[in-house]
Amino acid sequence: MSVIADPDEDLVRRVAQGEPAAIQAMVARKLPRMLALAQRMLGDPSEAEDVAQEAMLRAWKQAPKWRPGKAKFDTWLHRVALNLCYDRLRRRREVPTETPPDRPDEGPAPDAGLLSAELGLRVDAALKRLPDRQREAIVLCHYQELTNIEAADLMSVSVEALESLLSRGRRALRQSLADLSTKSAGAERG
Repeated sequence: MSVIADPDEDLVRRVAQGEPAAIQAMVARKLPRMLALAQRMLGDPSEAEDVAQEAMLRAWKQAPKWRPGKAKFDTWLHRVALNLCYDRLRRRREVPTETPPDRPDEGPAPDAGLLSAELGLRVDAALKRLPDRQREAIVLCHYQELTNIEAADLMSVSVEALESLLSRGRRALRQSLADLSTKSAGAERG
């Protein structure tokens, strides 16, 4: 078994010792990434915040027990956040609702960035339609910027399997968003 160098090792050790500055540094370093991961996986800002906060709470509680070597702390934290996301996704499937909840419009002002917002919504919707494992692979590699090796390790699959998931996910996204390329081509000609 090879020992993996962990850039967070010192920070986790200091968090375990209860050092307030280390706890703040960990939150500042990790919370935005966990929030982005949960947002992409769940598509719900409120649930994403809950997942990110729960993942950070578990990181803080786990810090005294953390033993570096087998996997990086960041990889472990991503796995925790993904598991929390999948727990919520399972509960969504188990609890049918008669009517959707009322939600405030979180979009941009009517006169600002309408096309960009529409594109973002289309991409998010297409991402949500992907099978869970394909969405997970794309989110980890493209949005969380993990390497293929890190993402494959996190997903407990080979790099080849990850690349297959990425390829199928990208192909499905291209098909889902194909009309956008024809619109932009028409706009460039017009």
